[in-house]
Amino acid sequence: MRATWILERETSWPRRLALAPLLPLSWVYGGIAALHRAAYERGALSRRRLGCHVICVGNLVVGGTGKTPLAAWLARGLHLRGRKVALASRGYGGSGRDPVSVVSDGRFVRGRAESVGDEPMLLAARAAGVPVLVGRDRGLVGLRALSAFGADVLVLDDGFQHHRLQRDLDVVSFDGRFGLGNRHCLPLGPLREPLRALRRADAIAVVDGPLPEPDASRIASRTPGAHRISIRRRPGPLRPLAGGVPEPVESLRDLEVGVLCGLANPAAFRTSVEALGARVVAERCFPDHHRYRKKDLVGLADDAQRWVTTEKDAVKIVPAWTGRAEVRVLGLRLAVENPDAVLDWVESRLR
Repeated sequence: MRATWILERETSWPRRLALAPLLPLSWVYGGIAALHRAAYERGALSRRRLGCHVICVGNLVVGGTGKTPLAAWLARGLHLRGRKVALASRGYGGSGRDPVSVVSDGRFVRGRAESVGDEPMLLAARAAGVPVLVGRDRGLVGLRALSAFGADVLVLDDGFQHHRLQRDLDVVSFDGRFGLGNRHCLPLGPLREPLRALRRADAIAVVDGPLPEPDASRIASRTPGAHRISIRRRPGPLRPLAGGVPEPVESLRDLEVGVLCGLANPAAFRTSVEALGARVVAERCFPDHHRYRKKDLVGLADDAQRWVTTEKDAVKIVPAWTGRAEVRVLGLRLAVENPDAVLDWVESRLR
């Protein structure tokens, strides 16, 4: 969950004084991140070049910027154009210890969220026909994708800070509602690296934009030649957690519901549910990539009869744990502006 001050672009003097001890830590974190990137870019540390094209979809800001759905959309789109594509994920939050795990072979899903993490399961669900593999070393994952599936394109989910693998394209995504936050590096702010890292971005994707000013100007000044991609998140049908007939999102209108999620920015999910006309009367919010246990869901029906959760959370919740509560999964789909033009641009860069 994001700290509240990270969301604030302007803070009061009392708040600044209270957070002052975090400023040196932020400088140290940003400096180490910059040195780490520079070591690879200047050749002090070697990068692996695979025998296929590599596209990275990542972010500069911690939390949900739509990078995983965008990686799935891009992989699926290239697959439908005849490319042999594979998706690679780190599998954050999973308990598996194998160097490389195959989550999906493109036809059947083999992985489980508790062992491979929630995001690979989401990738497998959204990119039908595309193999999904997990491993900390994305170079090893790429070699498996080449040998097992003959991939000619490897799409990395959340790989902008994974410098060990040479890539052909870097796509960096931003949440237009959040932008750069308070513009500091961790732990004081949401940035994983200083802003100058953006000079390596080939494309900037903005989800639910436009970006707030002056964030848009700061990003534009560092990425003058980068391709721009505009994306909207659209709510999909509501499906029962335990399975069954999906319901239209309009069925939420005027209903009292609870929101159940483990996200970096749960407030954004609550806002999405309220925008559909629901009245949120209860919340159970956990840290990002939370591994659910039965005890987390005790007494749901006492707080609200109907609950709404995300696709990312649904893969980790056993329906029997919810008791008498009715839990619905809210699907979110990406609507990419000029999708064919985006895929044309990607293919032209790969050629």
